[in-house]
Amino acid sequence: MIPAEWYDQRALLIAYPHERSDWAPYLQEALEVFDEFIRIAATYQEVWLVAPKDFAKSYPNTRIFPTPTNDTWIRDYGPIGRELLDFTFNGWGLKYPANLDNQVNRRLFGTKKIGFVLEGGSIESNGVDTILTTTSCLLEANRNPHLSQKGIEEYLKRALGAKRILWLDHTELIGDDTDGHIDMFARFVDPTTIAYITCDDREDPHYDSLKAFEAQLKTTGYNLAPLPWVSAKYFEDERLPASYANFVILNGAVVVPTYDDPNDEIALKIFQRLFPNRDIVALDASVLIRQHGSVHCSCCNLF
Repeated sequence: MIPAEWYDQRALLIAYPHERSDWAPYLQEALEVFDEFIRIAATYQEVWLVAPKDFAKSYPNTRIFPTPTNDTWIRDYGPIGRELLDFTFNGWGLKYPANLDNQVNRRLFGTKKIGFVLEGGSIESNGVDTILTTTSCLLEANRNPHLSQKGIEEYLKRALGAKRILWLDHTELIGDDTDGHIDMFARFVDPTTIAYITCDDREDPHYDSLKAFEAQLKTTGYNLAPLPWVSAKYFEDERLPASYANFVILNGAVVVPTYDDPNDEIALKIFQRLFPNRDIVALDASVLIRQHGSVHCSCCNLF
């Protein structure tokens, strides 16, 4: 079974923004967020940083790997599990270029590409027997159209060592271009507990779908820990996907995305209760969501 994120890690893999990526219009703002994230992570474990060839910065406890990339969302094209499984990344269902991102694992680790399309943010492991995922992403027509849901489930069980694939529905998030990655909706915080986003604003267009999502979770038999809703965030008149579920667990800490929102402090207190033996560190992800991802999306745990 692939490890749960709270297992001991050897490093955190991060890919640095650059001027040839979609961050170009506000690159300096993005760099400041990534610099802060790297410094936070390096306090708790080694950071492996994928960066452009001309990269000249240095950080404590950080190894630099000059490697070309299309984009920074290395959660989705980085290796999975201790075996460094190198699944095919096709730009979230052929939406964006992925030729360079698809070569990163081979360049860094000498992996062999697996002919199955799977993004790291689309699956969530409890480290024991279960994988959480969403029908909206894994059954999307441009991922693995030759396989049925049953075929995908059987493959994932074999590849990831799981006994159970828990499929979740009602995973629509305005501004999201991943087709509903699970790491924006629900995450394991221990083998028997799932933290998940809720919406208490009846006027918000997500209200009904997230109530249905919550009702489905209540049938799973897991303990549930609701996370508060992030009020609508916009950039250049576009609503952005913001979620407290997009946290990342490190050795000794949990980095929680915040959004200059009234519920930020409430969320941080919930995480302190869920992870009493780890530091809870806030990272303002307001710039990250401009490119439709958040903290968890921007890194990959190495075990």
